[in-house]
Amino acid sequence: MNILLWLTSEVTKQLLAVAEEKSKQMSLSSNIAIVDNGGNLIAFHRMEHARIAGIDISINKAWTSVSMQQPTANLTQAAQPGGPSFGINTTNNGRIVILGGGIPLVSNGTIVGGIGVSGGTSTQDTEIANAVVRAFEKMNKKSRNSVIHTRFGYTPYYI
Repeated sequence: MNILLWLTSEVTKQLLAVAEEKSKQMSLSSNIAIVDNGGNLIAFHRMEHARIAGIDISINKAWTSVSMQQPTANLTQAAQPGGPSFGINTTNNGRIVILGGGIPLVSNGTIVGGIGVSGGTSTQDTEIANAVVRAFEKMNKKSRNSVIHTRFGYTPYYI
C-alpha cells in the first residue's frame, strides 16, 4: 500500500511567515514557494516589490529540491562546464534550477516537501531557505501530528 505524506496548510503558512521575516531582516523582497513531496505547489507568497521572474524561479527551486532529493546549491558545481552533471538544468523542460535557495523538507528521513526562495543572491536565498528548514525541524519535533499526515485513501491518519 502506498503512503502519501504531505504538509498541512497551517504549517505551510507558518513556514511562509518565517521566510518572509528572514527576508525582511535581510532587507530583501522574496518569492517563496513550498511544494509537497510530489513537487506540486501547495503554498506561495510574493513579497511586495519581489521580482516577477522570481515567481517561477522560486517554484522551480522548490520542485528541483524535491525531484533531485537535495538542495539546489548542491547542483551548482556539478552542473558547470566539464562537471559530471553539465547541462542538467536543460532537462525537465528547463525546470531544474542549479541556483541556491531550494531545500527539501525532511521528516523522519522522508522528503515531505521543499522550500524555494528567490529574491537575493544564491547565498541569501539559501540562508532564508535554511531558516525555514530549521523552523520546520523545530515544529516537527514539537508536534509531529500537526506537521505531517499520512493518508490511506481518503482517511487521514497521524504518524
